[in-house]
Amino acid sequence: QVQLVESGGGLVQAGGSLRLSCAASGRPFSLYAMGWFRQAPGKGREFVASISNFGIRTEYADAVKGRFTISRDNAKSMVYLQMNNLLPEDTAVYYCARSKGNVASTNLRDYDGWGQGTQVTVSS
Repeated sequence: QVQLVESGGGLVQAGGSLRLSCAASGRPFSLYAMGWFRQAPGKGREFVASISNFGIRTEYADAVKGRFTISRDNAKSMVYLQMNNLLPEDTAVYYCARSKGNVASTNLRDYDGWGQGTQVTVSS
């Protein structure tokens, strides 16, 4: 059973930055790709970024390319999401997710472990 705990969310002005962290426990962390998803009020959960098990490959949603960076530290079982130049439309609950495999997938169905989420609010 994997446990994922996100932290680092908060309230920030447009143009600001936040760094989300996700601490993983349970199955060997380095075997699995990891991802970040987000869900805004009244909307479905959407892909944000993912990273392969050794961090070689990354994928990003078009809406965040050039602004967000995903990274991981396998020694610490941590995955991060650095978010720069935040926009009001980035406001959402952000979820850390563990993939079923080692490929950096953009598909929500490829993930079987989820954190509780952390709120990110960007004011205009």
